[in-house]
Amino acid sequence: MASEKVYSVSEITRIIKLLIEENIPTIWLEGEISNFKAHYSGHYYFTLKDENAQISAVMWKSRTLSLTFDPEDGMQVQVLGNIRLYEKSGRYQIDIIRMMPGGVGQLQQKFEELKAKLLAEGLFDEKNKKALPQYPRRIGIVTSETGAAVRDMIQVLRRRAPQTEIILRPTKVQGEGAARDIAEAIREFNEYGQVDVLIVGRGGGSLEDLWAFNEEEVARAIHESHIPVISAVGHEIDFTIADFVADLRAPTPSAAAELVWPEAADVRALLLDYKSRLSRAIHQKIEYYYERLNSIRRSYGFRQPEDRIRQFSIQVDELHARMNRAFQNTVNARKEYIIQLNLRLANLNPKKVLERGYSITYRNGKIIRLAAQAQTGDQIKTEVFKGSILSEVKNVQSEE
Repeated sequence: MASEKVYSVSEITRIIKLLIEENIPTIWLEGEISNFKAHYSGHYYFTLKDENAQISAVMWKSRTLSLTFDPEDGMQVQVLGNIRLYEKSGRYQIDIIRMMPGGVGQLQQKFEELKAKLLAEGLFDEKNKKALPQYPRRIGIVTSETGAAVRDMIQVLRRRAPQTEIILRPTKVQGEGAARDIAEAIREFNEYGQVDVLIVGRGGGSLEDLWAFNEEEVARAIHESHIPVISAVGHEIDFTIADFVADLRAPTPSAAAELVWPEAADVRALLLDYKSRLSRAIHQKIEYYYERLNSIRRSYGFRQPEDRIRQFSIQVDELHARMNRAFQNTVNARKEYIIQLNLRLANLNPKKVLERGYSITYRNGKIIRLAAQAQTGDQIKTEVFKGSILSEVKNVQSEE
């Protein structure tokens, strides 16, 4: 017994401390916060646990200031730190250098960081927002070709503006490569340059499902677009980075289609309002000049002689008749103009063109404009006024 080394508690604790702190490197841990306490000094004390074990944790005030979220009991987090042993109590703990939310919380953290970065760069500034065209002739849509969102948008647009051309650029809207595909689609529309407005979006989903629209690549493609962009991602409660950068945010894809073109009834109401205002303005002019003439007739200088009064009375009647004719001509001209507008709107309906004997031929879902776009043996679809015809190309005669 006398030859054996006897350690004091302090000595053995110091040895254990050196063994732990010198042999365990800076590490990442993931677990659930419990017994969280924000000390008045600014330090955070809590326990990090999983289903089988727990470890004490401390985060000093100088490091808590960099956090962009408020830790609380039950929150899943990932922490970077060093294992330390507190000699007085003989307990080990992790001294946290950095902490971030785990799982969905981590995605939310990335969302807030990118949002803050782009906000600082001015990508959300109202001065950068482009005005939407009042009556677009051609609308581009960037979304999945198989989702319910594209069907809803097309249905709304066909009801509101059947004469408007819709161009769909099918894209991935979630998963690996989706953000790159969406950004590329926006750039392709800008290179094409033949659409008046873009709708970019998809239906609702979880934060992970919508994440492609929170990627920086998509945000910058929207910001750099020369074409006005409407963001239509998810449901009304969903917000993405794309919503903040876009020129206009729609709560749903269907709402985007409603925002891009007014109801036909609203357009007709606007034309009728113009007609009514024009009619009132002409009547007011007539009444103004009529009152002026009556005032002249009632003036003392024109009461005598009677023959002059009769002459001016006849002149007044003639002017009145001319004004009425001018008014009627103006009203008739405006009526004819409105009729022509309605006819032009009706003639723009693609079905009207097909009704006159024309047809549209598709190859692989795309319109054939040149004979050279088809090859012998191709399966083609020809749309006529009523129905469609499937056929096979036997011969192609192309003009240079």
